[in-house]
Amino acid sequence: MVGSGEIILLSDDALSGLGIGTGEVVEAIEAAIRAQAHGRICTAPKSVILPGDGRYVMTTLSTSVYPGLTVVKSVTVGPRNADRGLKGIEGAIVLHDSETGLLRAIMGSSWVTAARTAGLSCVAAKRLANPNSSVIAFVGCGVEAHSHLDAFCDLFPLAEARAFGRGRANIERLCTSAQQKGLKSLAYTSPQEALDGADLVVSSVTISFDLKPFLHAHWLKPGAFAAITDQGTPWHPQGMDAFDTVIIDDLAQERVSERKMVDPKLVDGDLAELVIGETPTAYDASKRAALIFRGLAIGDFAVATLAYSRAMAGGKGSPATW
Repeated sequence: MVGSGEIILLSDDALSGLGIGTGEVVEAIEAAIRAQAHGRICTAPKSVILPGDGRYVMTTLSTSVYPGLTVVKSVTVGPRNADRGLKGIEGAIVLHDSETGLLRAIMGSSWVTAARTAGLSCVAAKRLANPNSSVIAFVGCGVEAHSHLDAFCDLFPLAEARAFGRGRANIERLCTSAQQKGLKSLAYTSPQEALDGADLVVSSVTISFDLKPFLHAHWLKPGAFAAITDQGTPWHPQGMDAFDTVIIDDLAQERVSERKMVDPKLVDGDLAELVIGETPTAYDASKRAALIFRGLAIGDFAVATLAYSRAMAGGKGSPATW
């Protein structure tokens, strides 16, 4: 452990270079969910502020006795960042000693957010999706699409990737990444055509509550699994009953949220119930399934503490004095 006045700085590049694989991320998330269920990790509901100018500002907070860390993430979605030459999402993660409160590390938020989001999707997909899934369709081709492509390639025998999005450059980058993994890649101008016949669907458009829905759940074939990482904003609410199984990230958080992601009557359970077995579900070729989430603090905690442990063990990161 670093000294009382010493911290480490871990950029997104440093985090991505730690060599943490999909299996490790999924294992860490599932272990953290089980620890939370037994009271060993405490999390607060995600906090969100919508200033009204298109920005989306959020924080997550988790603390534990073991590994003895408190994790705070703060992220802003900036719709005008591209005009400034910045990424659309910027933020940071701060780790404190949970006993003393001493600062231990400051991390970039992009790698952790991408890894934990794809990891959460994998936690549900390995239980609900066709284990022989070969076709994946992306709606939204940004950072989350790339992290899901990496993770789902590790989990399933993918052969084809389909891309639908607004930015041509993002679509081309995603298709190139898929080709480099040996997948056939196709760009679509119609979201319905992109989803038609896909085994897996990843929806990750930039969150905007002014967005007019343009996706219909009934476009998915029976047996398809959708990872909906954008709070369901691009999906027509009236058609969500086409999903036979709906899992959300956190029922407690959803119940107190003013804007529900999906009609509560459609929800079968949350990720914690799925992991600990309180919501018994399995892949069914006759049923459509979905994971819908707004962001789960336990995921940030699991991946950030995993990365911190790996960095400390390998002497990675830039030391600094606080």
